[in-house]
Parts: sequence; structure tokens; C-alpha cells
Amino acid sequence: MGTPDGDLRFFPGSGGGEAAASGPPLSPTAESAPARPKRSTPKTPGPPGCSVGIMAYNEAANIANAIRTLLQQVVSCARIEELVVVASGCTDATAEIVAALADEDPRVRLLVQDQRQGKASAINLFIARARSPLLLMVSADVLVEEGTVEALLRHFADPEVGMVGGHPIPVNDEGTFLGYAVHLLWRLHDRLARAAPKLGEIVAFRNVVPSIPLDTAVDEISIQALVTQLGYRMAYEPDAVVYNRGPATISDFLVQRRRIYAGHLQVRRQQGYAASTMSTRRIAGALRGSGSFSSPRLALWTSAAIGLEALARALGYLDAAGLRQHSVWRPAVSTKARIAEGAIGQGPTSVLVFHIVNFHRQQLEVGVRASRLLTQRVLQCVRQTLGAEATVSAQKSGTVIALLFAEREEAERVAGQIVEQLGGGGSDRTDLWEAVRVKLACGIIAFPQVGQAVATSMAPIQSAPGGVMASRWAGEVPLLESALATSAPTAPKEDPASWV
Repeated sequence: MGTPDGDLRFFPGSGGGEAAASGPPLSPTAESAPARPKRSTPKTPGPPGCSVGIMAYNEAANIANAIRTLLQQVVSCARIEELVVVASGCTDATAEIVAALADEDPRVRLLVQDQRQGKASAINLFIARARSPLLLMVSADVLVEEGTVEALLRHFADPEVGMVGGHPIPVNDEGTFLGYAVHLLWRLHDRLARAAPKLGEIVAFRNVVPSIPLDTAVDEISIQALVTQLGYRMAYEPDAVVYNRGPATISDFLVQRRRIYAGHLQVRRQQGYAASTMSTRRIAGALRGSGSFSSPRLALWTSAAIGLEALARALGYLDAAGLRQHSVWRPAVSTKARIAEGAIGQGPTSVLVFHIVNFHRQQLEVGVRASRLLTQRVLQCVRQTLGAEATVSAQKSGTVIALLFAEREEAERVAGQIVEQLGGGGSDRTDLWEAVRVKLACGIIAFPQVGQAVATSMAPIQSAPGGVMASRWAGEVPLLESALATSAPTAPKEDPASWV
């Protein structure tokens, strides 16, 4: 049935049935959105609840990763009570993917708008149905780094803070001009936001805004304006990192930047609020000392990026003057691809260190040249076992260091294979190896994609029958915990329930 929400369908989490729902009255302009008094939330045991919202239009390529990075967040200062996805006019598999995730986790809820009516309309649906005192909004085409949600929500311990924004980092290749331009814009955004918060890509705010203007093209700034008008303070959290992908074509860059500037002009006209990025003086100040002109190539690319941004702003100014609407905009297709690949980079990395036990004594016994041959033999074995993708080097002290892009378990497996191969009695052993037994000790530092680094070690033990050297892995040591255990001060505990 037709509703103000555009044929809305609601799919509750964990296999619930489908139900029709009608939407709330939505405000077309800022003036028609009455200021809601600050909500007095009754205190309940435990930390305050948080509703997460993702507005999605044809985000099948990234929506599952975006949801999982949110659900996997470890949050102690609040509870993620629900994650609401509004699929607005999607023609791909976005809704089906979210529905499948809702069957796996009861916190996931899916709202489907059959017709696309703009992101502001989807946001208003989320705000109307959110059940928690804290709201967190995330773009559908980003990945949230571990610890980001905790870093954002802890700011609400201060009752004066009404909205917090995170730190977007693009994954574009900075070796290309457009990749450099995208990184330059977001670095300037970061520098400006530290001085005067300008929030975007991921924001958390108190549930005190009834709705935002339907015709806004810059939703976070519209929310920022409304929350500020209620007397709350803005906060920017540099440690709350999300990864996104900026435009990879000139056309997409101009389309995106033009819309954003036109949206800012509209917010300034309708809501009387200007973001810090609207100030040429502030932008010039952020550019100074940024290193953007430190080489001829950077100076050329920076000048070209400034020119491109100026062109986009000129087009945005014409759009705002002619009252061209951007509330339902054409997506920049090049911003949707391979976000996870760019954010993860090379993936988990392990550093393997092999050392010939008692190398100095052996050097005295057999001579410097023979000891070098021993080290070279170890180097050759490590290279052959790890393959061409590993980076391997030998040191004068009988140590071989290898950099391997693999998880700790895989690194331990191949390291054990190398230690046993060199310590055993293989048929290809030379006279040198018959004369000098090679005992290897191995240490591994593993850097996972998520979490802290872990160190493990393999030490040779007594020779097994037949002359084969046996080894065993020692217990793992979490490097971050061991480094901080004796130095980290004990923070006083607060009652999170008193935050909201």
C-alpha cells in the first residue's frame, strides 16, 4: 500500500514475518522541524543502548562487510541493541543479503522502501523507528575499524556532547592524481575537524532530533545543525576510523563534490548553519604546513586538486542559485568497489626470525667461511620453503629474517617445517652438514588484520633418535598487553548508565 515512506516493508530480525508500516510525518525544511526538548531517559542497569542505522541504495558489494564490522565491535560503554538497514529502492541483492544476516543475528532489522526517495527520507525512517537513546549512523559503503564505535560512544559520558563524528580514511591509490586528490581532501577534513568539528561518514548523536529536511543533500550537516541548535556541543574523534573509497574518475569527483557544496549552501540558507569546510580561511590554514607543496609533483597535483575542487564548488553554487535539487543523487559508482581490499591491504603479516644456535662457537670451530656457508644454506632453505612472495634476508650473526603475509598458524607451520628440515638427516646433506649440526631457534611476531600482535618462539630441544632435531613452540605472548601491563594506569570506573 502507498505510504509517505514509499511502500515501506519491515522485516524484523531473526526470521520475523513481513508487515506493512506507515511512516511518520517528515519535515520538508528545517523550519518545519520543531525542536525536540532534550530527552530525559530513565536510568536502567548497565550501559545505555545504541541503535545503529545504515541507509543503503544498491550496496550489495559492501553491505555484508559493513554490517559485520559493526556487529563485531567490542563496546563496553554502551549496548548495540539493534542495527537497522533501510534499503531504499534497491534493484540489486542488498535487501536479500541483509535479510540473510537478520536471520543470523536478531539485532539486525531490515526496512525496505520500494521506491527510492532520497537518503534523508531513509534517515527519517531510521530515526522514527530507533528505540535507543543513542543513535549511530554509518554510510553503507565504508568499513568500520575495530574500536571505532567505542571511541565514538564514550564521548556521551559528557552530558553536553550531543553529536560525535569519526575519522574517514580513503583507500584510494595515492600514486594516481585522483587518489592523491581524495587523500588530500580527507586529510584537510581531518585537520579542520580537529579544530572545529565537521562530521561525516560515521556519526553518533543523541536521539533528540525528530527528523531532518527531506530535500537535504548533506544529511550529517543537517543533523549537526539541528543538534547544535538544541544547545549541545559537537565532538570529533580521530581514533574512530572508517575506511571509504573516494571517486576514481573526474566525472564522479565533480558529481560528488558539486552535490556536497550545493548541499552546504542550502543548509546555510535554510538552517543558518555553516560547516567549517565552508571557510576559505580555515582551508588555507589547514593547507599550510601540510606538506602538500613539498615537491614539484605534489605542488602540481595539489594545485590541480584545488582547481578541480574550485570547479565543483562553482557548479554547486550554480545549482544552489538555480534551486537544483540533489536530495536524490546519482551515486558515484567508482566509490563502491574493493573497499575491503583497500582497507585490509596486504592482510595479516608475520615476521619469522631464524637463528643458528651457538653460531659464535661454531664460527670459532669451523671458521668464518664455513659459518657463512651455513647461514647461506639456511637462507636458501627459507627462501625455497616460503616462496617468492616472502621477503628474506640474512644477517652476519647467523640470523635469517623473513617477512611472510600469512596468519600466525600458517607461519608456525612453515617455520616448524624449516627447523625440522635443517635439523634432520636429509639425503642431500653435504660434508659440511655432516660435520656441523645446524640447530635453529625461531621466533615469530604475528600481526593480524584485527587485534594486537602476538609473539611465539620455537626452541630446539634434545636430539630425537636417529639424529633428527626436535623442536617445540613456546607459549604465545600478546605484545601489546605485555608492554602495557606494568605501565598502564588504572582508570577510575564510571557508571555508563548515568551518561544519557
